[in-house]
Amino acid sequence: MNKKAVCIISGGMDSATAGKITKDLGFEIVAVHFNYSQRTETKELEAFREVASSLGAVNSYEINLPFFGEIGASALTDKNIAVPTGGLTEGVPITYVPFRNGIFLSIATAIAEKENCSMIVIGAVEEDSSGYPDCREEFLYSFERSSNLGTKEDTKIKIFAPLLHLTKEQIVKKAHEIGVDLSLTWSCYSNEDEACGVCDSCRLRLKGFEQAGLKDPIKYASL
Repeated sequence: MNKKAVCIISGGMDSATAGKITKDLGFEIVAVHFNYSQRTETKELEAFREVASSLGAVNSYEINLPFFGEIGASALTDKNIAVPTGGLTEGVPITYVPFRNGIFLSIATAIAEKENCSMIVIGAVEEDSSGYPDCREEFLYSFERSSNLGTKEDTKIKIFAPLLHLTKEQIVKKAHEIGVDLSLTWSCYSNEDEACGVCDSCRLRLKGFEQAGLKDPIKYASL
């Protein structure tokens, strides 16, 4: 019987690389994407479809979660809050979406149970997560235990975060090594045409490429 994994794919570099690692381990990919009223929702969905196709996904889910916009409290989902461009700071940034990964993982667990998947894959990165509490290893381990307690007895799900302890430099190098087409991916928090180059996510991505000695294939408005 083929191994199957639910891969949460934002359309960004990290989740695309995590998905390719999973495919290379012999898993069939069930791709899942969430539209949650984020500023770059349209571009991220486009990137997701390209990445899912490149991974040969056997099934894809595009889940709409508009309530994130109603909750707000994040620069990604509330247009009254400016996306910071001054560089990374200490603590939890205003781009943190309250318990986003917890909600994503909950839905992914339901899909995994339906699809008979043994693994949920997430591109969480602890070191470069800019203080996001739902990217911590302790949280992911705790969620794995809870998901198995809350599903059928014969459902056994592992949370797999292969990039958790890597830097952006290491992720760029890994993606290049295993043949991830990073031109398909999108990381910018603000723009959908050309990446802004100054938001936290763009800064981390550009720094990763620079340190890896490689050129980012996407276009930036500021470069």
